[in-house]
This record gives sequence, structure tokens and C-alpha cells, in this order.
Amino acid sequence: MELNLDRKRALVMSAGGGLGSAIAVALAREGVEVCLADRDVSSIDAVQAAVHQVGGRSRTYVWDLGKQDEWQAGISKMLADVGGIDILVNNTGGPPPGPAHGHDCDVWRNAFESMVISVIGITDLLLPGMRDRGWGRIITSTSSGVVSPIANLGLSNATRVSLLGWSKTLAREVARWGITSNVVIPGRIATGRTQFLDAARAKREGRDVKNVQEESESTIASGRYGRPEEYADVVTFLASERASYVTGSTIRVDGGLIASI
Repeated sequence: MELNLDRKRALVMSAGGGLGSAIAVALAREGVEVCLADRDVSSIDAVQAAVHQVGGRSRTYVWDLGKQDEWQAGISKMLADVGGIDILVNNTGGPPPGPAHGHDCDVWRNAFESMVISVIGITDLLLPGMRDRGWGRIITSTSSGVVSPIANLGLSNATRVSLLGWSKTLAREVARWGITSNVVIPGRIATGRTQFLDAARAKREGRDVKNVQEESESTIASGRYGRPEEYADVVTFLASERASYVTGSTIRVDGGLIASI
């Protein structure tokens, strides 16, 4: 299937992580010039090298999504460099595990700033260019916790769910300009974040991490954790011309993990 992505320009946020890096490489394989943004210089350099290995083109930008002045300045520089962004992949890191109660208000405020305000603000900065060109893709990666709240991830469950309502509302507002807005939900994908959460649970419950992983896999219909590349392929399709009539949707890439309809 021809995806018609050659010479498009994409911004992948938190590109240094497992999902972000896989998405960046998948888009680059299709001829997309990828702008890689992350707060960690070493991880983003590694992703750029992976993009170049598949013959892709990329630029790197360093900013912290929790610091508005940094990402605003970064977006201005990026737009000056590339002229515009056609595909925006809203991907953020996750907050630390913990219950839904007992946190200082500043903890909630910081999580909301980095995981919600940054996504909405960056989207608003890139939307005018998409509208002028009559084409755009806004893809927001969240968590299975927005459909089925995950135990001990209170901060993540509460903050990420707000992006579903925002993305759905946005989809109806921008469709007339040839712009789509969709949410993608990962299940248990084998990334560093998943390993961290498994290890934290094992420590909390006094168990072996391998036992925790096996128990987690037993709850997935596919019987295994997903590969980041499997998630990235779905995002890449949504970014393509072939997905022009898919908007306002919430798409699960979870191997059958989420039991609800």
C-alpha cells in the first residue's frame, strides 16, 4: 500500500523513548522528514542515528515539555528550520507511579503541564500551517489507563484522559481543513517505561519481576507484550493519505488487553 508520505514533515515528541523512537523510524522509512524532540540529548542522538540507518532525514530539538518557555522557543526554531509541520505526534513521558490521592497540588500541576498543556499548546502553534496547506495529521498517544484505569498510576490515568475529550472536540473543528485528529492507545508494549513499571510493581509487592511480567502477559489475549514497531505501524498509517477519512477516533493497539467494548 502506498502511503503517500514522501516529503511530508513530522514532529515526534518524546522521540527518545521506546514508542517515540519507533514512530520516528517508521515515518522516516516512508520518506518523512522527522523532527525529533526530547529533553534527553543522548537518547535523541541515538534515534537520529537509527533514522539515518534507514536512509531517513531528521533534525533534533531539545526541550522539556514541563517548561513552556523551552518548547515554545523550540517550536519557533523548528518552524524557521523546516517551514511547517504536516504530521504532529503528541507523545509524552509518563509521571511516576502512585495512588490517585495524597499528592501535593504541585505534583498534579506539573503532570498536567507536561502531559496536557504542552500537547494542546504545541498543537495550537502548528495548526495554522496545516490549515493553510489544507492537510494535517494530529496523532495523540495516551495509555490504556484512559479506557481502563491502571492500578497505582493515578497521575497518568487522570491527566491523560483529558486528551480524549480534547482530541475528539478538535477533530470536529479541523476536519473541514483536511486535518485529522486521532488518539492511539498502547497496551503493554515492550519499552523502557513498561520495564520500569514492572520493576516498580515487583518491588512494591515483594515479587520477582519475571513473575510480574508473566502475570501481565497472561491478561493479554495475544499472550505477549507488543513490539514498539507494531505500535509505530498503526501511527504511520494514521499519518498517511490512506487514513484521510479516519478522524475523531480512539484506536487501541493492545493485543486484546482491554476487555471493554
